[in-house]
Amino acid sequence: MNKLLLSVMLALVACAAQAEKADSSKPTEIKFDQLDADDVKQIKTFTGNVVLTRGTLLMKSPKAVVTEDPEGYQFVVLYSAAGVQATFRQKLDGPGDQWVEGQADRIEYDNKTELVKLFAKAQIKKLEAGKTASQVDGEFISYDSRKEFFAVKNTPTGDTKPGGGRGTMVIQPSTKQAAPAPATQPAAGK
Repeated sequence: MNKLLLSVMLALVACAAQAEKADSSKPTEIKFDQLDADDVKQIKTFTGNVVLTRGTLLMKSPKAVVTEDPEGYQFVVLYSAAGVQATFRQKLDGPGDQWVEGQADRIEYDNKTELVKLFAKAQIKKLEAGKTASQVDGEFISYDSRKEFFAVKNTPTGDTKPGGGRGTMVIQPSTKQAAPAPATQPAAGK
């Protein structure tokens, strides 16, 4: 396997973490300026400074469309507007103060599978104690919090096409790395 591809795959696995498990049992609160609701089709369209929270999950956008399936699971699509991207942020399970946050022109969130898809000008960051530990930028990012898996594609449709663009990942040095060994002193008389 190509060494570059292998190192990128290892980096993605290393930066992934599981979303806060308790969030799935919390109620969803949505604040907005306007609401159009079709209870027959189970479609609600929120517009104007939409803020959706469920436990530690926080999503913001100018417009959000929420649909609900017969089992009660919600599917949310967040839309951007001129100069304002849709965003999400969620605490990660595990030790310390760890968060994942993302932004894109469109974000789709499936409450049943806990899958987040970011379309066009997408970015995801993992934060540790308020500092960026890793960051991924691409035209499409899929983040599966249950399987602890990221996928980055080079087109906003979620496909990878030759010449479609490139993604970028930045991984900060680990705070867990051992301190460098002390420098040795030259032997006397040399």
